[in-house]
Amino acid sequence: MFDHLEIAAPLSAALEKKGYDTLTPVQEAVLDPEIGERDLLVSAQTGSGKTVAFGLALASSTLDDEGLLPVLGNPLTLIIAPTRELAVQVRKELEWLYAQAGGQIASCIGGMDMRDERRALSRGAHIVVGTPGRLVDHIRRGSLVMDELKAVVLDEADEMLNMGFREELEEILESAPEDRRTLLFSATVSKPIARLAENYQDDALRLNTISRKEQHGDIEYKAVTVAHEDIEHAVINLLLYHDAPNTLVFCARRDGVNKLAARLTNRGFPVVALSGEFSQKERSNSLLAMRDGRARICVATDVAARGIDLPGLDLVIHADLPTNQEALLHRSGRTGRAGRKGASVLVVPVRARRKAERLLRDAGVKADWGAPPSVTDIQNVLDERILANTVLEGGVDEDESKLVDTLTARFEPYQLAAAFVRLARAGQSRPEDLQEVDPSAPPPGRSRDEGRGERSRPERGSGPRPPEFEDSVWISLGVGRRKNADPKWIVPMLCKSGGFQRSNIGVIQIGPTHTFVELRPHAAQQLMENAGDDQIIDKSLYVTRVDGPEDFVEDDFDDRPRRPKRRPERRDRDGGRSDSRPPRGEGGRTGPKKPRGPNGEKKRSPKKGRPQG
Repeated sequence: MFDHLEIAAPLSAALEKKGYDTLTPVQEAVLDPEIGERDLLVSAQTGSGKTVAFGLALASSTLDDEGLLPVLGNPLTLIIAPTRELAVQVRKELEWLYAQAGGQIASCIGGMDMRDERRALSRGAHIVVGTPGRLVDHIRRGSLVMDELKAVVLDEADEMLNMGFREELEEILESAPEDRRTLLFSATVSKPIARLAENYQDDALRLNTISRKEQHGDIEYKAVTVAHEDIEHAVINLLLYHDAPNTLVFCARRDGVNKLAARLTNRGFPVVALSGEFSQKERSNSLLAMRDGRARICVATDVAARGIDLPGLDLVIHADLPTNQEALLHRSGRTGRAGRKGASVLVVPVRARRKAERLLRDAGVKADWGAPPSVTDIQNVLDERILANTVLEGGVDEDESKLVDTLTARFEPYQLAAAFVRLARAGQSRPEDLQEVDPSAPPPGRSRDEGRGERSRPERGSGPRPPEFEDSVWISLGVGRRKNADPKWIVPMLCKSGGFQRSNIGVIQIGPTHTFVELRPHAAQQLMENAGDDQIIDKSLYVTRVDGPEDFVEDDFDDRPRRPKRRPERRDRDGGRSDSRPPRGEGGRTGPKKPRGPNGEKKRSPKKGRPQG
């Protein structure tokens, strides 16, 4: 079947046994005979079969002439993945691919028992799959010996850099033999990726298997516009309308995951949650519940969902908009895999429409804009499912005939049909009645705080903007006047966190709870890349991209009780203002006056224990 390609016999047999008829573009690209033993820098989209691709590419470096692996010893290949889930998935893929070649695969994954991993390494392994932090631990302890290493693979290298693993990756690569092959797989080749390739690869061959035209061709993008308070209601209606076998719902932060998962559970949906605060055991249990059918909906953050590959995942819902185009493509890439069709739906609050349009444009995908499913739409779909129920098409079994005869004799057909409808609807959650919004209406021009007189005034750069700021990008920092935000420390902090000069910063507007900063596009991109998926800079400061301060409603992000600005007036028993305390300066101060000097200045009393000069 693969005679036209140079694939080792054991691997070819494994592909046929797994049901592979053809290979994906990235899999065929790495098998080009002209590649030989060269280093590779490969651009490959999620869901493109890149795990099998680098498994095939490694064969020439590890298999002997008969297509078998040598006797067990120190590892020959090291594969680094950004998250636990992706590392586990990579190991499973390589296990069946190298089974007939006699491959033994060990894993070094954070959250797992390190003693078991050391024992597995001591017994010997051909391939080791791990996460950066845990691999560094094994290298420093001496349990992972890389003297015989032939190749190193960095899977989703862009994501590992975004998650802050640069130092770990550099330590691993510097510990590996200099004559090893280095295969670097990344969805995007940004400047940090290019620098990493330049420092740790030798004359790498660049393979770009991502086509703008074909990217996510099996995914149907939709965007629904809602009122901000109807986001959760829209998610409920989308779940009822699509009724997908498996659905992944993305939230921006952990607290959002917990809140939405609890809400869906209360409505009767089979839900599991997944976020960075979960232990490895909790993550595994959540994914197992999705795979065995006990749950059909997974609510997750971007970090937790990295590398997830769920069967029958036909729907992705963005309850919170992604931070950038890479996050949008990665989230959506969880569906529409291996030739299956999928849908990716963005829930867009009215005021965030421009941000959503920019995300879609930057990602190179087109979405159908519209309103979320209404109560009538959902009811019609639910009724169609009842009519299409397969129990209506089957015949009557012998053990059912007696009861069927009794029912038809006792009840009218109309009554029986009504009973069937009631039984079919008994377990269904009711759809939500959403507010009607006009998608074409412009976003509100002022925040609620501005209506009360607290205006976000420009702190710097209020004059005419230079031409290079015409296409500027706005970011929001999670600090405002109430926490002493000041351009004196904000500007140098941004320059340090983003790695750019002060000239890349335009207008700074400080509001009560948030600060809005105008940046040149490349500076904003560098800052968000350095912030990673957690969107944290300077250790604890939350940052996100926004359309502009005029489209931002700060009250939605500040639910703390506010202290009254004025002291309530003291009133006497008759309800009038109490004049029992005279105003200051009119005898209201009791006790003797403090001594003053000849010029009226206050005299300080000498401190105890200190001699007076």
